[in-house]
Amino acid sequence: MEVSNLKLSKKQVIGYGCLVLVIVATLIYPQSALKLITKSMGVVFPIILGAALAYVLNLLCSRLEQWYFPKSRLKIVRVTRRPVSILLTFVLVLLVLFGVLRLVLPQFANALSEFFESVPKVVTRLAAWIQSTDQFPLIQKKISTTQIDWTSIQSKVMKYFTTGISGVLGSTITIFSKVTSGVVNFVLAVTFAIYILISKEKLGTNIKRVGHAFLSDRVMRKLKYYLATINQCFSSFIIGQITEAFVLGTLCIVGMLIFRFPYAVSIGAFVGMMALIPIFGAWIGAGVGFLLIVVDSPFKAVLFIVFILVLQQIEGNLIYPKVVGTSIGLPGIWVLAAITIGSGISGILGMLLGVPVAATLYKLLKDATNQRLSNK
Repeated sequence: MEVSNLKLSKKQVIGYGCLVLVIVATLIYPQSALKLITKSMGVVFPIILGAALAYVLNLLCSRLEQWYFPKSRLKIVRVTRRPVSILLTFVLVLLVLFGVLRLVLPQFANALSEFFESVPKVVTRLAAWIQSTDQFPLIQKKISTTQIDWTSIQSKVMKYFTTGISGVLGSTITIFSKVTSGVVNFVLAVTFAIYILISKEKLGTNIKRVGHAFLSDRVMRKLKYYLATINQCFSSFIIGQITEAFVLGTLCIVGMLIFRFPYAVSIGAFVGMMALIPIFGAWIGAGVGFLLIVVDSPFKAVLFIVFILVLQQIEGNLIYPKVVGTSIGLPGIWVLAAITIGSGISGILGMLLGVPVAATLYKLLKDATNQRLSNK
């Protein structure tokens, strides 16, 4: 190789020099670098959240645009197509969330109240039974000298839920600050999402122009291929996940109605909504369902857990790998592996992103393998 080929331009020297300085500074001051990254992520978090929200909502919004008088040539229809579709998207999502919570929360509050009312009666009956037999002399003596103030216990439990948790999280000012910051970030994210949905074509065109201006055609072709693959895998995963949640919720409602469990529609709808969290989300809904049913009938609550166990096995081993795995082109075994690894790395967020990330890598590796084999 000639020596002239090893010469670097002034811009390349400056670029590599800056990169080396950043790496060295990160190695010398890792804590400061981490704080800087965390602070930067906090600043851009509303934008990232807004972009993610816009991406998810666009799956529904784009379909509503196709259904909004597609053959009409009236100007009023063309002008209102995008705003009306965005409005309907938000309305439909809010209606679903409000409907499920409206079904579950009041009944959960009533079940909690009934639980506090029924526990003293159950304990009193148990104490009376123990005192009527001679099998537990020590327990009988303890019960005869013990007075239980159920009102005090209930107030302490409620106080724990209202103030105990706040004590764990921090002071009232800190909580208020976090809530306010979360609300502001959410409002900003929704605002960014609406702006992105309104001007998505213009944003896409501008990004392409910048890419073609600063990147080579070869890099742009590869970038477009990677982005198209990511979009295909993530959109298919989201649609498959929603389909799977609907199927699971419907099966839960039908099964509970067949076995005459109480609160069938409420619990089934909540289980379906929680199933948006892959594999393990249904157990969150099952826990709430158990608390609702156990007040009405402890025996039915135990049977409900058995029912959920069977349904979860069917969902985890048959429905989920088939519905989601087929939609993203990922074999069922790799779906389960992606969820397991993702949950170990980053909890619920890892479970949500593990499957589409694995599907993207799987497709890229598959295409690269096929291309290399075809070239041999």
